[in-house]
Amino acid sequence: MDSLTLDVLGCGLRVRFKDPRTRDLLHAAYGALRADVRAPAVTYTAGARPCSAAFFLGREGEEPALAADDAELLFQFETDLSIQLQRLRPDLYFLHGAALEHGGRAALLVAASGSGKSTTAWALVNHGLGYLSDELAPVDPRTTEVHPYPRALCLKARPPRPYRLPASTLVTSRTFHVPAAAMPGGVVTRPLPVAAVFFVEYRPGGGPDAAGVSRAEATARLLANALNPLAHPGSGLDTAMAIAAAVPAFRLWTGDLARTAELVTATLRHLDRASRTPASAPVAAATR
Repeated sequence: MDSLTLDVLGCGLRVRFKDPRTRDLLHAAYGALRADVRAPAVTYTAGARPCSAAFFLGREGEEPALAADDAELLFQFETDLSIQLQRLRPDLYFLHGAALEHGGRAALLVAASGSGKSTTAWALVNHGLGYLSDELAPVDPRTTEVHPYPRALCLKARPPRPYRLPASTLVTSRTFHVPAAAMPGGVVTRPLPVAAVFFVEYRPGGGPDAAGVSRAEATARLLANALNPLAHPGSGLDTAMAIAAAVPAFRLWTGDLARTAELVTATLRHLDRASRTPASAPVAAATR
């Protein structure tokens, strides 16, 4: 039986395939995490149902679940993989967010599903930022570094011009998956210190804007977007407070993608300059 082995956050996983159709789907979405693994911590079996658009997916020793189509298969795999990673790496503080590299440090785009963080991330990698993740931002509380999780970037709709999707994009019944290898800004495969956190909110029809938030507000927003708070001291509150104290945070209202990307990169450049200036003043936001 064909299989794909992955190294995700230092954890080995194996997916066994029953057919080439399923293999091609998961290779396209998770190929950047491919690695030789001798003793996987988790093993999955996946396959397509004969004469049907449906698939099945199950962990070793458990009954497989049905997925109605290719989009549902990838969603189920991502959901279970996220849960298993939180179980295997309880030392990391998992945030629901994208992570992008600028100047050797990381910017986190933290938001609930449907807020446009992946679309914003796609725009930013087209402006030269490096890609770590568009879905999970696992932060090490001891170092305030974010670990890479370079699965394919997932979009629910085609982005506007000039951010067209590459030919290698995997198109499913409901989603578009841009392989990590196709990222214009390249892929980052090492942990990076977090330079800033942006709490993303989509504002249709309006221009982009950014404003610094207090430590208290940043703490509350980080905690609200934490996936495994109960694995950390104070039910996650202590870790959220520590990150908020160490890293500047902003509310980011997104609108036009090009202007949003320019605003974020300008803010990151300003933070880079401030970090190199002794006794620099607090940063509110870059020029809007």
